[in-house]
Amino acid sequence: MIKPKRRFRVPVYAECLSPDRFADRSVKEIMKFEVWEGNKKRPLGDLFEIHGEAAGSPEDLTLKISGDLRKVRMIGVGMTTGKILIDGDVGMRLGERMQGGEILVNGNVDSWTGCMMSGGRIEVKGSAGDYLGAPYRGSRNGLKGGSIIILGNVGNEAGCFMRGGVIKIYGNARDFVGIHMRGGEILVAGNCQDRAGAGMIDGKIVICGHVSSILPTFTIEEIRKSVKVNGEKIAGPFYRFSGDIADQGQGRLYVAKERNPHLRFYEEYL
Repeated sequence: MIKPKRRFRVPVYAECLSPDRFADRSVKEIMKFEVWEGNKKRPLGDLFEIHGEAAGSPEDLTLKISGDLRKVRMIGVGMTTGKILIDGDVGMRLGERMQGGEILVNGNVDSWTGCMMSGGRIEVKGSAGDYLGAPYRGSRNGLKGGSIIILGNVGNEAGCFMRGGVIKIYGNARDFVGIHMRGGEILVAGNCQDRAGAGMIDGKIVICGHVSSILPTFTIEEIRKSVKVNGEKIAGPFYRFSGDIADQGQGRLYVAKERNPHLRFYEEYL
């Protein structure tokens, strides 16, 4: 069990909190790992209570972390196997460059969760901030593989530059879902704000709730009775649009027909 000793007032960069780093280490060794608290480097044991037995192989290792983690960033960075269980809200960059394993969060997560992720699974019972599965500014290496499941809402630009994998959002999404998307699948079970799929080249976005409008650079193709996301059949009917033609894209945007009666005028073009 890992728990903060106090409430943090500045960001704590704790990329060492990963099964890969804890494997084959004793608790005494783990407590000596160095982390940054603001601009000061400190031993992990100065900031966190750490209880448990000496760690074994990473694939059999489960890290249990609880408490106020809103200032704690980079948990699970680059992890390849094992499991992290978090009870509480978490700061930025959770699961950055994650390649395998599983992260389960009983709480909310901040921006850039699953940033540049290529494998593994992240599930969040709460909501997520902006740039879910997205790369940093200036990079085009978005989510490549694995899955991210958010049971609550998400912020802006979820799936930006996404190239593979699956994102499932069971709440609502803000603007620019799937912006610059190159591949993979995004499901939004709730409502979605504007500009879904802007700059999309390939991939699939499925919106089951209300959308205020469709970008004019998407064309209506057909009405589908259902659509599949990661093998799961989602009942429709759905309008299927293709685009973004401004970028010569061939992405597929599915929007629930019954939740969007204001889009009926598109049917005259079928």
